[in-house]
Amino acid sequence: MTSHDLEIGYRGATACSAAGITYRQLDYWARTSLVEPSIRTASGSGTQRLYGFRDILVLKIVKRLLDAGVSLQNIRTAVDHLRGRGVTDLERVTLMSDGASIYECTSSDEIIDLLAGGQGVFGIAVGKVWHEVEGSLLTLQGEINGQLISGQDNDELSLRRKSKGA
Repeated sequence: MTSHDLEIGYRGATACSAAGITYRQLDYWARTSLVEPSIRTASGSGTQRLYGFRDILVLKIVKRLLDAGVSLQNIRTAVDHLRGRGVTDLERVTLMSDGASIYECTSSDEIIDLLAGGQGVFGIAVGKVWHEVEGSLLTLQGEINGQLISGQDNDELSLRRKSKGA
């Protein structure tokens, strides 16, 4: 994942497809500030929100936490915490939960300690979700600086050719 890849914006329908959520969920989460688009927010009727890679990663994590029965209030706390982390830091994080609380683990020892204390019931390896989202976005259409790009043309060589007009 390059810094250029982080600048690519994905429309709502694409973000939904990559994250495995409905458009209704996406809209509600954006309106309630759970997960807001970082590339471009809606600025009135007819404007398109654009979600970045990190936004879609968080959307997929929120979906998994909801599916596991974690309350929206606890998910909001976890999302606020994840927003404060660097993008590359997220890849080595595992979120553990007992259904009520969410714990962040960055090493195997922390996971073992949590399980030994009887607190962890399930875990979400953010790195695995990261790679799933990356794979999904490879085939989906994105947008950068107002220009549409197909998912299969997101590699560096294709983008250079486009910028040179070749």
